[in-house]
Amino acid sequence: MDINYQFLLKTFYLVLAAVPMTLNITVVSLLIATPLAFYLAVVRLRPGKYLRRLISAYVTFVRGTPIVLQILMIYSVLPSFLNSICKGFGWEINVFDWNPILYAYIVFSLNTAALLCEVFRSALGSIDKGQLEASLCAGLTSWQAYRHILIPQALVVALPNICNITVNLIKGTSLAFLMTVKDMTAVAKVAASYGYNYIEAYMDVFVAYVIVCSAVQFFFNFAENHIGKFRLIKQK
Repeated sequence: MDINYQFLLKTFYLVLAAVPMTLNITVVSLLIATPLAFYLAVVRLRPGKYLRRLISAYVTFVRGTPIVLQILMIYSVLPSFLNSICKGFGWEINVFDWNPILYAYIVFSLNTAALLCEVFRSALGSIDKGQLEASLCAGLTSWQAYRHILIPQALVVALPNICNITVNLIKGTSLAFLMTVKDMTAVAKVAASYGYNYIEAYMDVFVAYVIVCSAVQFFFNFAENHIGKFRLIKQK
C-alpha cells in the first residue's frame, strides 16, 4: 500500500482547520441540551403521569433510533414543514437558504438532551429526597435548593457519564456532512475525492478525533478530580 505522505500532511492541516467547526457544533449543542435535559429530568422525578410518559416516549425514540435517521428526518422534513408555515402566514422567508449548521444544532441538541436527561435523572435520583425537603423547610426556594444543595452532589455522580456523552457527541458530529456542514470529516472527504486518497484522508480524521477526544477526556478527568476533592474538603 502506497501512502501519499505529502497529501497526508497537507490534508491533516485542512482537517485541523475544521476542528473549530466540530467543537462549535459540540459546544452549542451542549449549551442547548444541558438545561433542557435537566428540566426534563426534574419533571420525570415529579408526580404527573402524562407528562412523564411523554418525556419517556421522547427519550425512548431518540435512544432507539440511529442518529443518521434523526438527521435525515429533521434535515429533510423540517425545512419543508417550516416552508409550509411561512407560506401559510404569507411570510417571504426562504428556509432553504438557511445555514445548514442550524439543523445540525437542532439534531444534536435534541439527541444529546435525551441522553443527558437519563444521566441527570439517575444522578438526582441517587440523592436523598430528604435533602430537598429540608432545604425547602429551611426557607430556600426550589431553584436555590437545586443550585446549592442538589446539583453540586449530582454533578459528581453525573460527570463521568457527561464525559462519555460529550465524546460520543464529538464523534457523532462526523455525520454533520450529511447536512453539508464542513466539519473535519467533510473536509477530509472533499480533499480525498479529487485524487481518491481516501486512506490518507481517513488516517488524518482518525488522528484528529483521537487528539480532540483525548483532550476532552483529560478536561473531564481534571474536573472530576477537582470536584471530588472539593466535595471531600466540604464534607470534612
